Amino acid sequence: MAKKNNDYFEMFVQGVEYSCQAAAMLQDTLQHYNSVELPDRMQQIHRVEHSADLAKHDMMRRLVKEFITPIEREDIMQLSNTIDDVTDSIEDVLMRLYMFNIGSIRVEALEFCAVIVSCCDAMKKMMEEFHNFRKSTTIRELIININMLEEDGDRIYTEAMRNLYINSKDPVEIIAWTEAFDRLEKCCDKCEDVANVIESVIMKNT
Repeated sequence: MAKKNNDYFEMFVQGVEYSCQAAAMLQDTLQHYNSVELPDRMQQIHRVEHSADLAKHDMMRRLVKEFITPIEREDIMQLSNTIDDVTDSIEDVLMRLYMFNIGSIRVEALEFCAVIVSCCDAMKKMMEEFHNFRKSTTIRELIININMLEEDGDRIYTEAMRNLYINSKDPVEIIAWTEAFDRLEKCCDKCEDVANVIESVIMKNT
């Protein structure tokens, strides 16, 4: 029996699943926000992020030994790192809420979380189609969907920042939420980065 090659496409899907888990945890934390529970929540999401890191390192270890790869090595490395950046950026949101001792959640943060969860869901569907990218009839639509969701994130960010600076008179609150909104917006950007890498790989290989 021939040796089975490493299934990088499946490993990409697994990587995105960690991002989806982190996004769901972030959303649940903000929907039921309790600043006292943040340290425990941070530990939980860090375990997900650490598992994602281990999976990425395992992929790199396999890649070093691989003779033939389904797409270029550089693309595998870039995609793996970009997916990992999504999970890192989601964890970073909770870290900022803790660091700035944010006591309550603004409504725009919940809107952001909904977009981030949708981005991750679309990213997972896109990655599940990636192995068949030459024939897939839906992968380009999923790429466009992620791009549109990122634009939704930009819109929420603009309005959130405007409302913050209009309605808040507390400079500490302004500083804290400026940083938090920046980190939430970055999550959407990182999801779009993954879609952009996928689109680039498709262009190079079709």
